[in-house]
Amino acid sequence: MSSEPTLSAIQDAEKRASIDLSLRHPVMFFFTSGAAWLAVALLLGIVSSIKMHAPGFLSDCSWFTIGRVQPAHMAALIYGWGMQAALGIIIWLMSRLSRQECRASGLILLAGHIWNLGLSLGLFGILAGFGTGVPWMEFPTFVWPVMLLSYALITIWSVIQFRVREGGHIYVSQWYLLGALFWFPWIYLTANLLIFVLDTNPVFASAVNAWFRSGLTYLFFIPVAIGSAYYIAPKVSGRPVFSYSLALLGFWSLAFLMPWAGMQKLTGSPLPVFLTTWGAAATVLFMIPAVAVGVNILKTISFGSETWLNSPSLRFTATGIIALLAFGVLGMGLNTISSLKYTQFTITNYGMDVLALYGVFSLCAFGAIYFIVPRITRREWLSSRLISMHYWFSLYGTILVVLFAIFGGLMQGVGQENYLDPWLAAAGRGTRYFIGITIALLFVMASNVFFFLHLALMWLRLGRRSSHPTLLPHGHGSESPHGPEGDIDSLVSSKA
Repeated sequence: MSSEPTLSAIQDAEKRASIDLSLRHPVMFFFTSGAAWLAVALLLGIVSSIKMHAPGFLSDCSWFTIGRVQPAHMAALIYGWGMQAALGIIIWLMSRLSRQECRASGLILLAGHIWNLGLSLGLFGILAGFGTGVPWMEFPTFVWPVMLLSYALITIWSVIQFRVREGGHIYVSQWYLLGALFWFPWIYLTANLLIFVLDTNPVFASAVNAWFRSGLTYLFFIPVAIGSAYYIAPKVSGRPVFSYSLALLGFWSLAFLMPWAGMQKLTGSPLPVFLTTWGAAATVLFMIPAVAVGVNILKTISFGSETWLNSPSLRFTATGIIALLAFGVLGMGLNTISSLKYTQFTITNYGMDVLALYGVFSLCAFGAIYFIVPRITRREWLSSRLISMHYWFSLYGTILVVLFAIFGGLMQGVGQENYLDPWLAAAGRGTRYFIGITIALLFVMASNVFFFLHLALMWLRLGRRSSHPTLLPHGHGSESPHGPEGDIDSLVSSKA
């Protein structure tokens, strides 16, 4: 039997290469600028965490008060890193799965610059004291229309590519990506109109904000993470998705249940009780899609444990899916009506936000980035050691942040429920846990500085010139079977 590639295989490879080439600049722009904003977000998070247990830190500068640094930290994490990483993943995956080249890369790149301009002005506005004070919607009100327009210009081409896709087949990944594409403008536009444009009752505005924060997590970031996982897991493991029925259950339960979540955070407020009860029930029932997705993805890759251990993409993705299961379990325990009284006004919510945005979404996004970037740059990653460092520091840092925040928040909640203790003393119970959060964020910050530099070198096409992937050094001794890792200095000098 001949080992020569067939004509169809050659044409298929050429098609993939042309798609990757058409997306090189916009995708790398979103990934690299997102990684830079992630470093900014973590730096602001470290400053915010320090100020929680050492209020005198940077106390002479009004720009770095806790009321400004903390919202800026979350804004940079959500709209700087999270949204841009998600957009890069969406436009690449939709093009690849639709088998269509991108014919508007210049416009997408321009819209990406507009997004970053709006983001920079919004972050400057928060630090200068012009924030709105609405969590996750802190930007001055002139920013959100700019970002919504930029989002539309970026994503409309993915919808067009899906519409003219080859073959007519719809992949599981595309279900989640299309859902995220349409759910984000729905929740973003609705929340901004009801809170900032229409004359809304303050209690109702708080309810809308709680719904928006939940929707952004459950209806955008988590679907993008799941969509990338459904692509990476079978692609790298070489096996089909374990169960199509579980895939259907996971998607439709997420789409049906999660628009109801969020308002449980206002339990006890003058809202109709059924709204807060439905919110709590929906959050608890998130375990249905979480388990369906978790079993499906982990079963898909379980037949190739060696691949899981060696592949950076698969390791990050599998860890993100495990974090999804942990997020579902903790959400089920911390969002019941009886437990909310211990978590509503505590730092537990910050721990859950970090688990969702970094533990679930970001780890899956890193897995996708480690898979996508070599294909659009035609280079391999320089160092498996940098990838390993990024993985372990991110993993341990995220676990520590979540544990310190949740445990410290529960201690605050217990104190708040004790009517004999002053509320301020109860709230102060959590401040000492921010010492641990600060140290954990320093770990994550260090790993992502190396990740940003690694990614920037790939954009400059300084990666290894090899047809073999950069695998994690597991079970191969001190020498990699895929050639030398590549020394950056010698590589640069050889190209000069």
